[in-house]
Amino acid sequence: MFQIMSLHRLTLRLRPTVTHVRCLHSSGCVQQQEAVAVEPEPESLSVFRTQEKDPACHSDKHVGQFYTLPSEHVGPLFPDSLPWRYQQQMKTFNETCIMVRQPALEVISYLKKADYSQPALRYLFYGLKGTGKTMSLCHAVHFCYTQGWLVLHVPDAHLWVKNCKELLPSSYSSSRFDQPLQATTWLRNFKITNEPFLSKIKLKERYVWTKRESTEAGSSLGELVDQGISRVKSSSDVVGALMKELRLQSGQPGADFRLAVAVDGVNALWGRSTIKKEDKTDVDPEELTLVYNLRKLMKNDWSGGAIITTLSQTGSLYCPKSAYLPQDLLGERGFDSMDPFIPVSVPNYSEKEFESCYLYYMDRNWLQHPQSRTEEGKKELIFLCNRNPSMLEKLCGFL
Repeated sequence: MFQIMSLHRLTLRLRPTVTHVRCLHSSGCVQQQEAVAVEPEPESLSVFRTQEKDPACHSDKHVGQFYTLPSEHVGPLFPDSLPWRYQQQMKTFNETCIMVRQPALEVISYLKKADYSQPALRYLFYGLKGTGKTMSLCHAVHFCYTQGWLVLHVPDAHLWVKNCKELLPSSYSSSRFDQPLQATTWLRNFKITNEPFLSKIKLKERYVWTKRESTEAGSSLGELVDQGISRVKSSSDVVGALMKELRLQSGQPGADFRLAVAVDGVNALWGRSTIKKEDKTDVDPEELTLVYNLRKLMKNDWSGGAIITTLSQTGSLYCPKSAYLPQDLLGERGFDSMDPFIPVSVPNYSEKEFESCYLYYMDRNWLQHPQSRTEEGKKELIFLCNRNPSMLEKLCGFL
């Protein structure tokens, strides 16, 4: 009885009581809003969920609430590029939900106000392990996608510097190495995400792959992508050519797109790799064709878009587990390359965010143990996870 009353009091305390603001048009909710008196949402829904699915309309009043990504967005925007544990949660809960949090709202507010005639601004999510940096990045990327941006997403840069199944000498530069399997996989995902742009964007330069094969200037971006997918050996160079074309065209007169470059685990670009050469020495990340070209894209010598990144301890090689600050994970080379950037701290859950997540797990029947649904059980979860989102999710998986 006590647990039911305590949850009821929590619901009453968190339930919105003010008039809601509803967007007239999802694409222009900043300009056009209508104050509408609406019926209160169902009690449980008003606590941890919001009906607002457009990231452009999210504001401080939605902080701590989960919003549901439309199914027609999830497949194209995140084709097999979400964290593995989150993908398992999606299948279990039969929905794709992201909590609206302040770090993502901060970056979205900057994206709305930025001057895109100036060099691209670099945003960097950082924080302790498991605080939700990747999900904040996904929230910001979803905003860009709904605004019609071209999204160049690298879901885990650390995968490019370790566990390489096939490493070939570059056909373009003798000092670099190609990773055809990683490049082909990335090109397939890029094609799915940016299908509308593939026929619209035309190449500015001619690219020669072999004595018999080339992609002419004026060809569509889709032809370039298909070249890399069908000719695996040249896929790494195709990725480089694609990044070069987007960098050169973005922000230029006649360019009908804005470019969002999103990289999870950007510190991998300046770290160390576990990939070995034939003589058993380590391959420097700069010697990898994919990393070499992605580093160029990290420079803000282009306009018409934004660079949104995260720092990641997971997979970060040869770094102390306690390191999380930009200067610690990027190192001197990486920090100098990214400077200046806008740092955005991602903390553990606040009290309100924890309560929201706790109620969400109960709503999804993820908490099966009877004690986990009591006030004492909730306090024990707080003690064990210290409101760390990743730790909370792992603990609740056993209950």
